[in-house]
Amino acid sequence: MPSDILIKEVKNKSDLKLFVKFPFELYKNNPYWIPPLIQEEMDFFNPQKNPVYEHAASRQFLAVKNNEIVGRIAGFINFFEVDKMGIKKMRFGYFDIIDDLEVSKVLLEKITEIGKQNHLNFIEGPVGFSNMDKVGVLTMGFEEKGDMISWYNAPYYESHFLNHGFEKANEWHEHYFDVHLQSERTAQYAKMADVIKRRYRLKVVNFTKTKEVLPYVDKIFDLFDKTYSKLISYVPLTEKQIQFFKDKYIKLIDPEFIKYVEDIDGNPIAFAITMRSFSEALKKANGKLFPFGIFHILSAKKNSKEVLFYLIGVHPDYQKKGVIAIIFDEFAKSYTKHGIKRAYRTPELEDNVDINSIWKEFNPINHKRRRTYRRSI
Repeated sequence: MPSDILIKEVKNKSDLKLFVKFPFELYKNNPYWIPPLIQEEMDFFNPQKNPVYEHAASRQFLAVKNNEIVGRIAGFINFFEVDKMGIKKMRFGYFDIIDDLEVSKVLLEKITEIGKQNHLNFIEGPVGFSNMDKVGVLTMGFEEKGDMISWYNAPYYESHFLNHGFEKANEWHEHYFDVHLQSERTAQYAKMADVIKRRYRLKVVNFTKTKEVLPYVDKIFDLFDKTYSKLISYVPLTEKQIQFFKDKYIKLIDPEFIKYVEDIDGNPIAFAITMRSFSEALKKANGKLFPFGIFHILSAKKNSKEVLFYLIGVHPDYQKKGVIAIIFDEFAKSYTKHGIKRAYRTPELEDNVDINSIWKEFNPINHKRRRTYRRSI
């Protein structure tokens, strides 16, 4: 290890705040980076608040050079993944660095060391504890604005991984489409939706208030599990983790942008969750909810004309039966009512054929790509 780079482990709240705030300094002049909420980031690493720590562990580190913080990294071990699924993976994320290969080297070697101590076979990142966390290093789209559910990074990150002997593990693509250009498509879906609902005796459940959504959240996550469990990167969520994400996101989502379809017996068949874009609001808040950040967030929840497709799922027994037409028909009604102009898709695995086929009719524009990288231990 180079003598002029000190690796400091995060041991207390003060250290953690330095860890969380490092990107604020690194990207302070970058118009595309979106600052997270500082307290939310702090809570993510708090075992008293994040239930994932019941079956997972993490350690965070800062790289210091000439008395200045020049990098950060977090190492994660999901013991369900390691012990129950048999995937001996050392995860890492929250990886930010200046463009200095020695800095990235010592940080990645620290995570490798932890992996060796725990008898793991490889390290992979950037990832979080599970599929519900942020994922991937940006490899395309550096001049596209970020969002609240993905990481932003400078172009040099990828070259650091390659220089240190990492290889591509998985790749995600992000797309968008302009809602107002889809009138012909949405008219087709409206006709299809009526036919599919009658054929399979399906019912749409619409929401206007957050309290109306809550009784359906567990069913939505159960369906999420059935839909995504076949993906290579999937790790199941516990009931407490579901509650954690419910508390984190449900208050931010306009209930009219949650779509839910059930059968005649009340069983979940399909769901989709979109949320208005909070990018501009988060820029103004600059990491703080109070005293004024909360007003920017609440304004965006009601007035933003851009949305993010957060989650979408169809029960395996109903896939490729046209059920997705019902979802899109319902969104078309809500988007028209609220004047939504553009819809962004959050990261989707490049080899997820089912989800990619859903969107092809909208002629989406691929504006970002991101990857995870792995290396044997």
